[in-house]
Amino acid sequence: MIIELDMQSELPIYTQLTNQIIEGIASGALAPGEALPSVRSLASDIGINLHTVNKAYQLLKQEDYIHIHRQKGVVVNPNGMPAADQEFTNKQCSQIRPLIAEGILRGVTLQEMKDMMEQIYDEIKPM
Repeated sequence: MIIELDMQSELPIYTQLTNQIIEGIASGALAPGEALPSVRSLASDIGINLHTVNKAYQLLKQEDYIHIHRQKGVVVNPNGMPAADQEFTNKQCSQIRPLIAEGILRGVTLQEMKDMMEQIYDEIKPM
């Protein structure tokens, strides 16, 4: 999986990294149980501070996307992802809500929003 970070983005680098790893898992580019680079290795490979990678990995660990083992290193959750529960759904709604509001302010229709979501879903979801 290739990590591409936008250093000019307003989105923090650790968030971009977290999002790309989650997308890699969702798309199948990263399989359950697959090893990820160590914090130092990934930081060196993409040219960012190791504390930034560590923060991204800690967030992914908290959400159960990855496991961090002293001997095995960092691996994608070998048991797969937990099912969406009410807490997860609430979190998703709170993240999507401002995007929808901004779209409404800019004249994006409900159908256009649905089409965008479907296109992104199809781009990520493995066949």
